[in-house]
Amino acid sequence: MVSEIGHGLWGLGGWTGGNDLASYEALEKAVALGVNFFDTAWAYGDGKSDRTLGRLLAAHPGDTLIAASKIPPRNSKWPADPRNSYEDVFPEEHVRECADRIRGALGRDCIDLLQLHVWDDSWTESAVFARTVRALKREAVIRWFGISLNRWEPWNGLKAIRSGLVDTVQVIYNVFDQAPEDDLFPTCRQHDVGVIARVPLDEGSLGGQLTLNSRFPADDWRARYFGPENLGRTVERVERLRADLPDALPLPEAALRFILGSSDVHTAIVGMRTVRHVVQNASASTHGPLSADVMARFRQHRWDRRVAPWSD
Repeated sequence: MVSEIGHGLWGLGGWTGGNDLASYEALEKAVALGVNFFDTAWAYGDGKSDRTLGRLLAAHPGDTLIAASKIPPRNSKWPADPRNSYEDVFPEEHVRECADRIRGALGRDCIDLLQLHVWDDSWTESAVFARTVRALKREAVIRWFGISLNRWEPWNGLKAIRSGLVDTVQVIYNVFDQAPEDDLFPTCRQHDVGVIARVPLDEGSLGGQLTLNSRFPADDWRARYFGPENLGRTVERVERLRADLPDALPLPEAALRFILGSSDVHTAIVGMRTVRHVVQNASASTHGPLSADVMARFRQHRWDRRVAPWSD
């Protein structure tokens, strides 16, 4: 059983505006409030977030904390390129080497959930893919296996889900990005595959602080994502959404409760680098889903987007 609100550690490995002490205090507060699902990746600071999560796990040996991590593509391409074969991107020796690094960082012999950080559905046919997943489970290197789908391509994982090799799928799902409801969620439901909703606040825009004057340091990923091609359009959409908010309901809480209104989502991972953010976001789970009227209004804000160079 996983908490409805999960803790995403991407920001701990490379975003600006935070510090390690505050980030760790946020992790501790999350545990205290009942959060038990923590999602990290080796690419988040070259193992930094995995090591920080390992520190948390060591501090709570009696708690059932679920650690999920991801293996980076060997060719360092985000998103996956269908012109590359599975063997080029995730050869077995690369997967095993990364899994061992992650186990060492987490301080656990068995990783609860190991995911591939990029995915292309053509790879489902690879014999190496099937052999590696089965071997890692058989050898108790991992408990469960999952894939993280490319941005705005929720359809690009249906074959893998139907293969029986996948236990979970991680996909972008929020008030704007509702496309997973079309085909992905029904397929996951049919095959008993867990759904991890990532980017629940649209990389921060649904946190309510983004403006036309927002700027990020050049080495921060958000500087590209919220660049000239996307910032203005996003701010405009957020303001239109804000107009549909019930009185006194904070935008971040409303955005999370929209996601929790879906019975197909098992946990929504939120980046939380301060105690205040943990308290604020964890409370969304206690307040339950939005009313049917608000949900209907929010559904009108669906925004189907296409992958662009700035969105990688």
